[in-house]
Amino acid sequence: MSPRSAAPQAAQSYSSRVGVHRKTGEAAELRKTLKPLMEKRRRARINESLNQLKTLILPLIGKDSSRYSKLEKADILEMTVQFLREIPAPGESVSSQPRHLRSYQEGYRACLSHLTSLLAKSHLLGRDSCSHLLEHLQRTSTEPSSCQDCSSPTDSCSAWRRAVPASPARGLREVSPPHPQAANPGIWRPW
Repeated sequence: MSPRSAAPQAAQSYSSRVGVHRKTGEAAELRKTLKPLMEKRRRARINESLNQLKTLILPLIGKDSSRYSKLEKADILEMTVQFLREIPAPGESVSSQPRHLRSYQEGYRACLSHLTSLLAKSHLLGRDSCSHLLEHLQRTSTEPSSCQDCSSPTDSCSAWRRAVPASPARGLREVSPPHPQAANPGIWRPW
């Protein structure tokens, strides 16, 4: 290699190294200026997604959107997680019944359980009467009801009324009603 040919190569090599250094410096500067803009866009996307999530989740959990206009991000996420946990897993059988009917049945079972514990503690009804009553209530909770309007009695309720004697059952103590009888006997009262 001649000295004359080495000089242009060295100069060219030096200038290319300076150009690369200059380009990496410019890229670093560009990243420094773009980083706050990218962060701002990222936060805007997160906030927009949380607002959409809030508008989607509030009606699903039965909350009024107008009462929850200012929710913290953590509250929105907690409500969503709670709602998703209540949804059955894909392998589980999903009931074809509407949500309000499932809720009614869950409430019925809870009341039945509470009634069972109360009847066991009190001695108002005889053992046979208690067992017949509880069997009937359990049977009516599992039978599909033909009643769409809860104010009208179903066939199973009518059959139960015919099966229950009008006189007090054996073992039932006469208890005076805690409330006075209504003047109009045609209207049913809980007392």
